[in-house]
Amino acid sequence: MSGSTGQKERSMERISVVVPAYNLAPYLGASLDSLLAQTYPELEIVVVDDGSRDETAQIIREYMEKHPNIRGIFQENGGVTSARLTGAAAATGDWIGFMDGDDWVEPTMYARLLENAKNTGADISHCGHQIHFPDGRIEYVHQSGKLRTQDHAAGLWELLDNRQVSLSLCTKLYRRELFQGLSSWMPRDIRYNEDLLMNYYLFDRAKSAVFEGICPYHYLLRRDSASCKGISEAYIFDPIRVRRLLLERCAPEMRDMCRQALLRNLLFNYAQLDVHPRRGEYAEFRHRVRQMLLA
Repeated sequence: MSGSTGQKERSMERISVVVPAYNLAPYLGASLDSLLAQTYPELEIVVVDDGSRDETAQIIREYMEKHPNIRGIFQENGGVTSARLTGAAAATGDWIGFMDGDDWVEPTMYARLLENAKNTGADISHCGHQIHFPDGRIEYVHQSGKLRTQDHAAGLWELLDNRQVSLSLCTKLYRRELFQGLSSWMPRDIRYNEDLLMNYYLFDRAKSAVFEGICPYHYLLRRDSASCKGISEAYIFDPIRVRRLLLERCAPEMRDMCRQALLRNLLFNYAQLDVHPRRGEYAEFRHRVRQMLLA
């Protein structure tokens, strides 16, 4: 990385990648190594230790000592949303991306995303991803191989539809200006589907986006990760809360789409609770979701 930090003194646009990390000591090194291997040279890595109780903070400090383009931020545990907002606020890049501290990316990912954004004038550049399951299976998500642009309306519609565009923040590169006002708009206590809410804010402020159907982001689905643990109240009701917030905050022309997104999520949650092997344990959750559907 160049020694200068001022935008006027840099010949290349800077990319900042924010990495929230909570108790990820076994995985964080490999994740950071994949960022250090990026072919795009003007890359800043902002690692936010979210009050870890293992050796995560020590690993961050060791990497900071060896690599001047890695910055570490250490905060009390506030959840992934809080860590991402902290990192985005501290980032100095012209473009901002996110990576989870147990995932990894292929060497050309950020160079490719930025190239697509600059070639099309888009405010957001995004791609597909690979899911690595605990049993060794790999699933490729949104791997069409095609490049296409999205205007403002198409970007929001496809985000809410969730069939052609991933909800994840980690497969995207955002123009820095989109983040203005986000910190005061975004609730910090949401732990599930927070990506959708933050992405809605960012896509709503983007004039256009560009998507390429490649999968350079590798998402590790761990057995001990939040996604693989038993069903909690937050796991069911945070996504519902997110979609209710969208319905309250969206523009009038998006209300039907936001209402459909809420209904689909309610039906999905009711169905997974109804067929769950431990169905009896979740009777209260199922009843609450049913009441929401009938309301």
